[in-house]
Amino acid sequence: MDDLIASSNIAATGMKAQATRLRVISENLANADSISDTPGKEPYRRKLVTFRNQLDKQLEADTVKVNKITNDESKLTSKYDPNNPAADAKGYVQMPNVNPLIEMMDMREAQRSYEANMDVISTSRQMVAKTLDLLK
Repeated sequence: MDDLIASSNIAATGMKAQATRLRVISENLANADSISDTPGKEPYRRKLVTFRNQLDKQLEADTVKVNKITNDESKLTSKYDPNNPAADAKGYVQMPNVNPLIEMMDMREAQRSYEANMDVISTSRQMVAKTLDLLK
């Protein structure tokens, strides 16, 4: 029975990590068109979530935690828009390095991981309930 409860706790840490990832992906999508309001300043940079394993001594198992949230330092693109207040002397505006298609694929992956962890918790609860019924 303790193993079923431990598996639920491990899955809950996975859900928490994926929920953070979903929040960051949502922020990226919301800022996909966010440019600087002054020339020479960078626009929004895509954020990335990295994970790490962490030993939970109480559960005696590795759990997943968010390691850090960092800016994606990949190249920014430029768009010719000389009438934009953020345009440089040549008329180009730096655009965020957010690709909505990649963000949607990442979101779907995070959603599936979240759902898989939720299924683990649901199955563990059902098994605990059935075990208690057998013990009656």
